[in-house]
Amino acid sequence: MANNVIITKKARENMVKARAGAITLPKIVGMAFGDGGVDSSGNVAAPTADQEELIQELYRKEIKGYTFPADTTCQYVCILAENELAGEDISEIGLYDENGDIACIKTFKSKGKDADIQMTFTLDDVF
Repeated sequence: MANNVIITKKARENMVKARAGAITLPKIVGMAFGDGGVDSSGNVAAPTADQEELIQELYRKEIKGYTFPADTTCQYVCILAENELAGEDISEIGLYDENGDIACIKTFKSKGKDADIQMTFTLDDVF
């Protein structure tokens, strides 16, 4: 399901400007969570590069950390505590940078969040 994840146009603009030395690339600082990643039938909806936000953003949280599992991959981790998004169905996440801009969006089947569990989300930024 390769069409369920995109790098946004804004992120690509920032990358090309940073490579030229015109700007400093803003670092990724958090994940945005939403419930707009599926259509009314529950099918995963493909995000578009022109999106500047999630379809239905519910919450933002700073990342817990990141690792480099491969030379061209950064894996970001974010943990939702028991009380965060309890009772919600999460179906889209996005990485956001220190300017608040969404850099990457991934959609997936709805995941219900119970109030008595924490959930860990990982998102790979692959080049």
